[in-house]
Amino acid sequence: MKEVFILYLWENKLLLPELFTTDKQPITILHPGTSNHDAGPDFLNARLKIGDTLWAGNVEIHVNASDWYKHRHDTDKAYDNVVLHVVYEADKQIYDGTQKAIPTLEIKNAFDTSILLRYRSFIDSRRWIACEAMLDKVQRFTWLSWLDRLIAERLEIKTELIFDFLKASANDWEDCFYQLLVKNFGFKVNQQAFEQLARMLPLKILLKHRDQLFQLEALLYGVAGLLEADFKDDYPKRLQKEFQFLAKKYQLKAMNASQWRFMRMRPVNFPTIRIAQLAALTHKHGNLFSKIRFAENSAQITQLLKVEASAYWNNHFQFDKESAGKTKKLGDDAIQLILINTVVQSIFAYGKLHEDVTMQEKALLLLEELEPENNSLIHKFESAGLIPANALHTQSLIYMHQNYCKPKRCLECRVGHVLMKSF
Repeated sequence: MKEVFILYLWENKLLLPELFTTDKQPITILHPGTSNHDAGPDFLNARLKIGDTLWAGNVEIHVNASDWYKHRHDTDKAYDNVVLHVVYEADKQIYDGTQKAIPTLEIKNAFDTSILLRYRSFIDSRRWIACEAMLDKVQRFTWLSWLDRLIAERLEIKTELIFDFLKASANDWEDCFYQLLVKNFGFKVNQQAFEQLARMLPLKILLKHRDQLFQLEALLYGVAGLLEADFKDDYPKRLQKEFQFLAKKYQLKAMNASQWRFMRMRPVNFPTIRIAQLAALTHKHGNLFSKIRFAENSAQITQLLKVEASAYWNNHFQFDKESAGKTKKLGDDAIQLILINTVVQSIFAYGKLHEDVTMQEKALLLLEELEPENNSLIHKFESAGLIPANALHTQSLIYMHQNYCKPKRCLECRVGHVLMKSF
């Protein structure tokens, strides 16, 4: 037996109608209370009738009654207003901090056991998601409302992370956005290295040289530690010399070049190319976040992000290694990832901080305007019959899979709840 299952039964009023405390007092549940996700009792402000007395207070849930003492609730004043202790097995009488006995409801034989069998069928499933074979039983309206809830939950979590960046940036939104943007320019493989690059090379220094693309590249490649070699080509030699001057001027230090990953990735994603595109973006816009805030739609923001690496990179992917000629534009897939992981999250967080509902809605609308993401996980959902219409849906599905499906939080998932009832 798991505590989450008892929570599910209580919250959804799935216990048998005739209930009694362990001392034989009849219980009528007028309202189960509000689920509490913070410290303290599991349900707040419940309304119950126990015997002839009406009670308003909190409800605590445990598998065994003795868990009350294991969790030291008897010494925690937050539990002094618990009016009912709901347990699977009442193995011990429990008391609050004033040594008053707390009414206990044992549910071992007070629910339909078929519900438990349904729950176990999810938990024991070895499919990639427990409900894979039943997704078509869920109405589209249920899916859409659940995906809307999930994207809001995901953005709220991301907002807290962005606020940490903002605090580190002394509440400067342009610098905060720069930190996030540079970090996400590394995508998965080089994200950590790009994040360190942003910390070691402040935006204010780059902005002083915004008009000189060559100097921007010298700063970025130099701090990245990619100008330490004995080069053959003239271009990296000139970058090297320029960085030596700028590093002395601003007292800059270089990263260890071994932090950058080139193996097992497409050359267009090499950090050398991404850094050149980042330099081009800074050269083109300077303070980018202010322009993004006032953009009206995803098409306008996409246009802001369309840049290409400088001419040297037309026939190079790395310094001193010539390749077939081709301009190195920031591709559509890369732009979409930046929109999703940097732009949307930053706009939502900005709206949240300033209590600007319009800005928060703008972030959601941007996701709705973007095409659904194309990856193996989304393909699995599509094969199961769930076809996402846009990036808002795919982001919600990715979040659901990571935070609900994988940890088997089926009882907390609206889809799982519907399927539990439809067995």
